[in-house]
Amino acid sequence: MTQKGLRILVADDDPQMQLAISATLGRGGHDVVTVGDGQRALETLEAELFDLVISDQRMPEMTGQELLAQIQKREMPVPFIMITAHGTINQAVEAMQLGAADFISKPFSAEELERIVDRVMSPENRAFRSKSKRARRGKPIISSDPVMIRVLSVAEAVARSDATVLVQGESGTGKELIARLIHTSSPRAEQPFVAVNCAALPATLLESELFGHEKGAFTGAQQRKIGKFEMAQGGTILLDEISEMDLALQAKLLRVLQEREVDRVGGRDPITIDVRVIATTNRNLEDAVRNGLFRADLFYRLNVIPITLPPLRERRGDIKLLIDHFMKQYLADSAPELSPEILRALLNYRWPGNVRELQNAVERAAILSQGAAPKESDFLLHNSFTDNSALKVEVEHVASVPSEQAAPNVSALSDSLQISAGVTVQEMERRLILETLKATNDNRTQAAKLLGISIRTLRNKLHEYGHSGADQSE
Repeated sequence: MTQKGLRILVADDDPQMQLAISATLGRGGHDVVTVGDGQRALETLEAELFDLVISDQRMPEMTGQELLAQIQKREMPVPFIMITAHGTINQAVEAMQLGAADFISKPFSAEELERIVDRVMSPENRAFRSKSKRARRGKPIISSDPVMIRVLSVAEAVARSDATVLVQGESGTGKELIARLIHTSSPRAEQPFVAVNCAALPATLLESELFGHEKGAFTGAQQRKIGKFEMAQGGTILLDEISEMDLALQAKLLRVLQEREVDRVGGRDPITIDVRVIATTNRNLEDAVRNGLFRADLFYRLNVIPITLPPLRERRGDIKLLIDHFMKQYLADSAPELSPEILRALLNYRWPGNVRELQNAVERAAILSQGAAPKESDFLLHNSFTDNSALKVEVEHVASVPSEQAAPNVSALSDSLQISAGVTVQEMERRLILETLKATNDNRTQAAKLLGISIRTLRNKLHEYGHSGADQSE
């Protein structure tokens, strides 16, 4: 243990738990005092000085939560670790929201207890707690929705702990933003934030990407490579799209989470890591476990603090807030007020791509309003790629943005693209893609960005249409 000689008060009504905690921390050189309930703990704190309080949640006379509330009310400057029952996530979150420095769930090992005490009492955590407020960095998360506000509150509360967080939600709901919020609201904020897309690489390459490899470990390994876990040392690693990870690699990841050490591919000695893990997925991992696609033990290890983001269609009150935000982002002071008709259409749209789709739609409208400054521009919500629906929303008098940001001949798009009754969704999709390419001088990178689709999807569609234009890129 790195912290020695601490005076620690332990409140627990179970004599066996008192004995186990006292023995574990005593071996680390700490002076441990034990009491059997919250009321005795409060009386002891008023009479003596302690460096740390560890308290069970469930106790007679006064619960751990009530004890924490009294400590906060009396402004006693002592960090607090709550012991919660297995699976009682609400208790853990409430403790963190009340001001607990961390929590530990039963059953726990001596090593887990020692690690949490060390982390809570580290100089970095002490400095973090001494700040009454911490400036939030990174991209803003905009919402007035009660469910989303609760999500943000939970994220900021659990950020102070080192618990693994699993963020679930549809694509485009802001899972990475939540992960970054947790990191920047934590004592690890000054350390690295490393994101890894688990769906972007095959299993053999992803293992090397995560854990690193030694020179000569496999064909092509010409030099040592440091893995993402090592790169995130002291900070946070985001395992994006964790559901796409190969089962064999899942077993290796489980060992990393359990042992807090990584083995480089081809390496001999394990490397100790100190990294906070956040995982995200747009799939239901419990279903994946039932279908044999995801390890149950890894799921339980990741699902310590679950956070589920609501889709945009369930937080419609945020749509106008987000539109106004993105309009100002792309058009600055010239951002116009949208008409009630336009807002009604946008509010009634289902947004299968969620906030990401909304942002793309607003950016596209901003770009299409440039050049000749047409009287109207289009939010083209053309989700034939996902749900075979199409919607054209006319935006009158959208102000222009600086011309140097415009794509070549982009003003021609709004003039040449005509939508009339009787046109199929597939035909509308084809016209939209080809006219967007024409407006960008066959620049596929710019066209894909305007359309809100990937380059691969664009190429597949062009192959389907037999289009043989130049494959230009920025």
